[in-house]
Amino acid sequence: MAIYKNQDSYSISAMCDFFDVSRSGYYDFVHRMNQPNRNERIVAEIAVCQEISKRTYGYRRVHLWLQQNRNIFIDPKTVLRLMSKYNLLSQIRRRKKYKRMQQQLHKYENLLNRDFEATAPNQKWVTDISYIHTLQGILYLSMIRDAFDRSIIAYKTGTEQTVNLVLETIRTAMKKEKVTTELQLHSDQGFQYTSQGYFNLTKEYGITPSMSRRGNCYDNALAENFFSILKAECISRIHLKTFAEANEVIDEYIYFYNFERIQLKTKLTPYEKRCQFA
Repeated sequence: MAIYKNQDSYSISAMCDFFDVSRSGYYDFVHRMNQPNRNERIVAEIAVCQEISKRTYGYRRVHLWLQQNRNIFIDPKTVLRLMSKYNLLSQIRRRKKYKRMQQQLHKYENLLNRDFEATAPNQKWVTDISYIHTLQGILYLSMIRDAFDRSIIAYKTGTEQTVNLVLETIRTAMKKEKVTTELQLHSDQGFQYTSQGYFNLTKEYGITPSMSRRGNCYDNALAENFFSILKAECISRIHLKTFAEANEVIDEYIYFYNFERIQLKTKLTPYEKRCQFA
């Protein structure tokens, strides 16, 4: 660069000798310097691809898109490098994979057997985890619902789908409710519910676990039903930006659901039905 800047003041040959640079090497440098950055077009096309896909494409899909739509054939790893360098990576957070340890695996009978009716509070609870999309990432919502009045007994949110998220939901429910009869807690076969921690906590509280058959979502339909209501009436109508905003929205909706939302079957809110029993 020093030779190029001073080429009008000194002999190029003399400067090449001084800096111990070959003349052919210097002229090759000048030629490359005057050429446009070959990656500029590729980066621009990657930006177009991510705008079209709403930044949901990883480098493999971007690589295919460049080939199929722009006739640009480059190595996938080069695409990944450019996406990383120019902040064009996907904004979708991939769910972490968790290893299951066989010595900690517990399964339970399907005691509930799709009987989602109860004659009193705290006889039958259902539980599950769902995910809430935000621009900041995925927020996981763990909840427990009472079959008697369809109320949400307890819920917890977290940025990771862990066993502890489920255990904290159960602890919150047991602190809130006075359980005086045998309580069944029904779940699917997610790793949180087959874990040693779940086994220990339900045993500590005297809770009888019940579990859906593998791959049968109807066995836990009462839990799935609440998530459908939540997303249809609330989450799908809002473009959530942050975890804090999502938590606030969830808090407000579950309060509305428990205390203000009239159920067509009973013509009461869950709170009113629970008070009637008391």
